Parts: sequence; C-alpha cells; structure tokens
Amino acid sequence: MAAPPAKAVAERLGIPVLQPDRLEPGLELGAPTVVAVAYGLIVPDAVLAERLWLNVHPSLLPRWRGAAPVERAIMAGDAETGVTVIRLVKELDAGPIVAQEAFPIGPEDDAGAVYERAAEVAARILAAVADSPRFTPQPDHGMTYAEKITPADRELDLSRPAVELVNHVRALSPHIGARAELHGRRVTVWRACVAEDGSFEPLEVQPDGGRRMEVAAWLRGLR
Repeated sequence: MAAPPAKAVAERLGIPVLQPDRLEPGLELGAPTVVAVAYGLIVPDAVLAERLWLNVHPSLLPRWRGAAPVERAIMAGDAETGVTVIRLVKELDAGPIVAQEAFPIGPEDDAGAVYERAAEVAARILAAVADSPRFTPQPDHGMTYAEKITPADRELDLSRPAVELVNHVRALSPHIGARAELHGRRVTVWRACVAEDGSFEPLEVQPDGGRRMEVAAWLRGLR
C-alpha cells in the first residue's frame, strides 16, 4: 500500500490532505468549492448540497461521458478532443458546462500525450472560472458514452483495418497496452504504424515476462 501520487505531492507542498473512507456530510474542507478529477464514485446528494462541486473531464462533453474518454476518442479516430469543466451532479458527467476548450489529437499522439495536454488546459481554464462560474446546459445532442476499458478491449483483432489497429494501440499506450499474438507469441504492443503497403506494423512490443523493445530486436531474439 502506498499513498496516491496526488497525496504525496500535496504533503511535499504542505497542502492538507483528507482521505476519508467515504464521502459524508460535514467534511471540513476549508473551501466553498471542490474540484473533482478522475473520481470514480458517486458523490452523495447531501454532500453535493453543502458546497459547489466542479468536475474536470477530459473530453468535449457531451461527447464521451464516462470512464475512458481519452482512450475512446483515440480509438474512434477523433481529430480533436478537449477539456470540459462542469458542475457535478448525480447523473454521470451530465452537469451544466462552466468552461470548455478543444485541442487537436495529433496523428501520432497516444493517450499519455493527450492526458498531458488535457492537464495543462484544465489547470488554465479552471483558474479562469473558479471564482465566478457561469453555467450553460449541455447540448441535448451528440452524447456518446466512453465505456471503461476491459480486458477484452485490450485484444487486437488483426483482421481489422490497419488504421483502426494503430488507433487502438495509441489509445492504450503508455498506461494499459494492447495485446496480440505475433509470430506465435503473446505480446503487448506499445507503438505501431500503418506500413507503406497499408498493413499494420508493430514498432515496439513487450513479450510476456520480458521488457519493452523495438520489434526488430524482438524478432532477432526469435531466430
């Protein structure tokens, strides 16, 4: 067991940390507004009623509500995503919008790069609206749901078009990893591209029980 990274940073900076077993009314937070980021549980109505709760979500809501917005956006081949700050409500990612900013997803961006960009955007737009938020209802069209990534989502169907497979690899890198059987061996695929002939070309893999390596080095080891 180890402290979450956010707690470790906060303690290093001298920021008080509360880590209750569950959210209940009466928490002494010392602030009229709470910002929720990547919090996967439902905040009880009684707790929401005590103060303003804002939620930072890495998508252009109402597109990609749910647990894996960055991964699903890349898998779908979206050309852009963004960050939305909403008022937290009981319904999943359905609260009114306080701020929203889009940015492009580059053709070689993986989920790690998108999350890093989203964090920078989130900090900036949140600082601009936190003191005097204004709320705009989310559009009633364009809603999609970003299902949680499951073990089945990690498996690459090598019969699919190469572009889809590359997007899948990008979506699951560098934090989860896509899985496939190549040359009769099970590997995790961390980077891939579309080859000149239009086929799927893995670039970096990790054999089960081994380390990450360039595909050429891995193939040499199979001989």
